[in-house]
Amino acid sequence: MPPGSATGSGLRNASTATTGEGSLAQAANSSDPTAGLTAIGRGIVYGGAAIGPGIGIGLVVGNAITAMARQPESAGTVRTTMFLGIAFTEALALFGFVLAFIISG
Repeated sequence: MPPGSATGSGLRNASTATTGEGSLAQAANSSDPTAGLTAIGRGIVYGGAAIGPGIGIGLVVGNAITAMARQPESAGTVRTTMFLGIAFTEALALFGFVLAFIISG
């Protein structure tokens, strides 16, 4: 082999270099659909885990704004409770994110 060729310089062949080892494209070429189905499952799990907290945070903030508009003197208490509600609701999204990684193995 000439010294400048891809094999002579120790580089990977062109198909491995373009797709990357362990990538979804390489898994699509194999007969085992496990890697592709796992990737789809991770997307569905995290997508579902992100929709719920998004709706929940919207409801919490919307109701807090309504409460502060109706009773401005209790705005401090409502704001504190709102931030606690947002924190607990956002924790659900983090659980979904961790679950997506657990599914991937």
